[in-house]
Amino acid sequence: MHLKYLILISFCLATALDARAEEVISLALPVKCQPGLTCFFQSYVDHDPSDKARDYRCGGRSYDGHDGTDIRIRNLEIQRQGIEVLAAAPGRVIGTRNDMDDVSVKTVGKAAIAGKECGNGAVIEHEGGWRTQYCHMAKGSVRVKVGDQMTTGQPIGLVGLSGETEFFHLHFTVRHRGKIVDPFAYGATENSCGGGQSIWAASLGEQMQYRPREIIDYGFAAIAPTMELVESGEIGKHSVTSASDALVAYVRAIGLQAGDQQFLAVQGPDGTSLAANSPPALDRDKAQFLILTGKKRTEAAWPAGRYTATYRVTRDGAEVLQKTFDIEARPR
Repeated sequence: MHLKYLILISFCLATALDARAEEVISLALPVKCQPGLTCFFQSYVDHDPSDKARDYRCGGRSYDGHDGTDIRIRNLEIQRQGIEVLAAAPGRVIGTRNDMDDVSVKTVGKAAIAGKECGNGAVIEHEGGWRTQYCHMAKGSVRVKVGDQMTTGQPIGLVGLSGETEFFHLHFTVRHRGKIVDPFAYGATENSCGGGQSIWAASLGEQMQYRPREIIDYGFAAIAPTMELVESGEIGKHSVTSASDALVAYVRAIGLQAGDQQFLAVQGPDGTSLAANSPPALDRDKAQFLILTGKKRTEAAWPAGRYTATYRVTRDGAEVLQKTFDIEARPR
């Protein structure tokens, strides 16, 4: 009789331990930022097993084989302020790298970073067979070492541009027992759209909502912005005054889809049209897109008052994204 009870107790204990080991992890945001305002979800985990790509909502916010979530910041100027990467859950550091330069892969080439595509970063092991990986961090910023015990929200380092990347962001990968997990759609069945469950902490709330398209930069400049000027933050040095040679409105959006129709227009202080740009509908999905419109100064100075820009994206006749912003041309 006693042996039966011992066997039963042992079985129940083992079952309880297995259940505990299979508990779903809860993840805090791994970047010190506010999604949709100071940082943006550029790409999600690829759910398409073919050579195409599909995010967890069956949208195009991914690319073939992408195994993580990309959380981007706007530009180099912000990156230089030091944007912290944080531990998403408590655990132990089992791997780090900290000596790779912050340089776009477009500059150095893929051969130069072969085998080190993650760049500078860290891997943290958590209970229950879970691991999180943090990639593309700034050179010399990783402040943890193998064996360190981490708490949720503890700083690991800073967002950078190391490894296989072309823009400033954290590539965040989640694995459970060696398999890739989408933290937005854990346990989603194949070919489902919006299935599975989020394993982000409930306290994050609406910050983690899916946005098919987003505007990450907009404004006015005294010159025609380029993607390089916007990405570096240098465009901010070309503010508009009443004596500027040109007045140009710009918008940078991410997640635009094939078939999207964009429109950007500027109105003068008296409400008349100053400039407009309505390019052809996109022929393919765009990870990011910069649209401009503006005019060169033809008078002694820009007329006093407020200039208003309106940006719209329509799809099948319906508006899917919109932004209005303005500026007052001040004396130099």
